[in-house]
Amino acid sequence: MGLVDGMIRAARLDVSLYEEVERDTTQTNNALIVVVLSALASGIAGAVGAASAQPGTSGSPILVLIVSIVAAIVGWAVVSGFIYLVGTRLFGGTATWGEVMRTVGYANSPGVLNILGFIPVLGGLIRLVVGIWVIVATVIAIRQALDVSTGRAIVSGIIGWILGGIVIGIVFAIFAVPFVVGGMMSAP
Repeated sequence: MGLVDGMIRAARLDVSLYEEVERDTTQTNNALIVVVLSALASGIAGAVGAASAQPGTSGSPILVLIVSIVAAIVGWAVVSGFIYLVGTRLFGGTATWGEVMRTVGYANSPGVLNILGFIPVLGGLIRLVVGIWVIVATVIAIRQALDVSTGRAIVSGIIGWILGGIVIGIVFAIFAVPFVVGGMMSAP
């Protein structure tokens, strides 16, 4: 399976794709690429939108992109780890951390459409639809990776996102890493 084909199938919420990705350890790098492409799309749209709204105030577009990509990769790994722990320890799911990472990574496929997020008026709607789409895809990914019910997948995802957000927030605060807020750089 090629990367583009896999991303299209993931965006179509093809359950069999998530089963294939779960089993295929060679898809870990492709899942990482999906996460990076999604972050890149959001970062580009944020930088373009901020620069066009207030030219000269968006900070370094390259720094915005780098922070977006690093945050996405770290977030993917940490949140997937917490989803794995919650799903296997609390709900008896059967998966490895890698299986969860691969499926959750591919669930970010619709995120590449965030590149259109800079479009005035329409951009906000696009980001909303893409955000909901990624959440639905992620629930399917978690359910398939852990082999649990949809309800348990939702709860595993919520707890994983909350715990991951807390840990990432603390780590970024400790190291005084700038946060990207709407494409603008600001100190924590």
